[in-house]
Amino acid sequence: MTSSAQPPPPSGAPPAHAHAEHLGHVVFITASAAMGGFLFGYDSSVINGAVEAIRDRYDIGSAELAQVIAIALIGCAIGAATAGRIADRIGRIACMRIASVLFAASAVGSALPFALWDLAMWRVIGGFAIGMASVIGPAYIAEVSPPAYRGRLASFQQAAIVIGIAISQLVNFGILQIADGEQRGKIGGLEAWQWMLGVMVLPALLYGLLSFAIPESPRYLLSVGKVERARKVLTEVEGEHIDLDARVAEIEHAMRREHKSTFKDLLGGRFGFLTIVWVGIGLSVFQQLVGINVAFYYSTTLWQSVGIDPTGSFFYSFTTSIVNIIGTVIAMVFVDRIGRKPLALIGSTGMALALALEAWAFSEPLVNGKLPDLEGTVALVAAHVFVLFFALSWGVVVWVLLGEMFPNKIRAAGLGVAASAQWLANWAITASFPSLSEWNLSATYIIYACFAVLSIPFVVFCVKETKGKPLEEMG
Repeated sequence: MTSSAQPPPPSGAPPAHAHAEHLGHVVFITASAAMGGFLFGYDSSVINGAVEAIRDRYDIGSAELAQVIAIALIGCAIGAATAGRIADRIGRIACMRIASVLFAASAVGSALPFALWDLAMWRVIGGFAIGMASVIGPAYIAEVSPPAYRGRLASFQQAAIVIGIAISQLVNFGILQIADGEQRGKIGGLEAWQWMLGVMVLPALLYGLLSFAIPESPRYLLSVGKVERARKVLTEVEGEHIDLDARVAEIEHAMRREHKSTFKDLLGGRFGFLTIVWVGIGLSVFQQLVGINVAFYYSTTLWQSVGIDPTGSFFYSFTTSIVNIIGTVIAMVFVDRIGRKPLALIGSTGMALALALEAWAFSEPLVNGKLPDLEGTVALVAAHVFVLFFALSWGVVVWVLLGEMFPNKIRAAGLGVAASAQWLANWAITASFPSLSEWNLSATYIIYACFAVLSIPFVVFCVKETKGKPLEEMG
C-alpha cells in the first residue's frame, strides 16, 4: 500500500490554494475534452440495441454478424495508432475537431445504410474517431491538469465513457418503447435500430462546438514556439500565484530532452519495445481480455439467449450501465487517495470472483428456453457485480496510468500503441464471443475469469505507482 502523503510540489508548481481557485475552469476544460470519451462510450455501446435487428434484416449468421459488430474496432486501432502523431503535428484541439466530424458522419451513414458492407464501412469510420478520442482525451487532460488533481481529472475520461454507455442504452430503450418493443419497428419511415445509431449525430456536433471553447495544451503550444499563449493557458489552469517563469522553464527543460515521438522511439528493449511500452500494452490487453465489452456489445443478445424477453434484456443492459457509472464515481473518489495499483488489485479480485459465478450459472442447461431461477438470478447479479468491480478499478485506472506513465519523449506515441493494443484485444473478444458462446458459454466465462486472475501478478510485479508525481518526473 502506498503512502497517502503527497510528494513536495515540483519547482515552480503552484500552491494547493492556487489549484483550487482555478479548479472550476479546469473542470470545464476537462469535461469538454472528455466529450470525446462520451462519444467513445456511446458509439461503442449503441450497437448493442441493433445487433438482433441487423442479424434479421440482412439474414446473417453469428460469425458474419460478429465481424460487422467488431469491424469498428479495426478503425479504433488505426485511429489510436495515428492520433498521437497527428496531435503532435497539428495540436490536440484540431484532432478533437476532426474526430467530431467523423463521429457525425458515421452516425448518419450507419443510420442510412443501403447494404451490409456500407454499414460496415461507416462503422469503421466511427471506430477511427473513437480511436482518436481514446488517445487525445487522456493526453490532453493530463497536460492541462494540475498534478494535485490530475488523477481525478483524468478519471473524467472514463466517467464520460460510462455515461455515454448509459445514455446510449437509455436512448435505445426509449426508442424500443416508441417502436412497441420491436427492434425493426418503424418510426417515421426508418426502423428503430436505425434511429438508435443515428441519434449520435447530436453529441458529435456538441463535441465539435466545445472544442472551440477550450485552450490548446500548454505543452503543445511550447513545442511549436507559442510561448505567450502557453503562459496564458498555464495561468488559467494552475492559477495566478504560479511562478510562471519557473513552470515554463520546467516544461521546456523536459521538452529539450525529447523530440517528436515516433514509433521508432518505442523500440530498443529486450523484446523489441521498451519495458514501459510493454507494461502499457499489458494494461490495455488485460483490461479487454476479462470480457468487459461483451457486457456492452452483446448483453441484450446474451440475456435473450437465456430466455429474457427483448424489453427486459434492454432494461438489464441499462441497469448494468448505471452500475458502471456508480463504480466509476467510486474510482474517481479513491484514485488519488489510495493510488492506482491498490484499485487495480481490488478490481481484479472482484472481477475474477464475479466471472467465476457467471461461468457456474451458465453451466446449467436451459429449462424451456430459460435458465433455472437460481442460476438466472446469480447470472444477473454476478454480471452487475463484475461491471461494478471493473468500473471502480481497471476502467479508470488504465486510462489514468496510460496518460501518466510514459516519459515525456514517448508519451503520445506510447499511449497510441497501448491504446491500439487495447482496441485489437477488444476486437478479438468482440469477434470471438458469438462463436465461443455457441460452443460453450460457461467455458467462455471461465476464460475471462482466468485473465482476471492473471492480471493480479501483472499489476503486483510490473506496474509502478504514479499517484501524485508530476509528468516531468516520469521516466
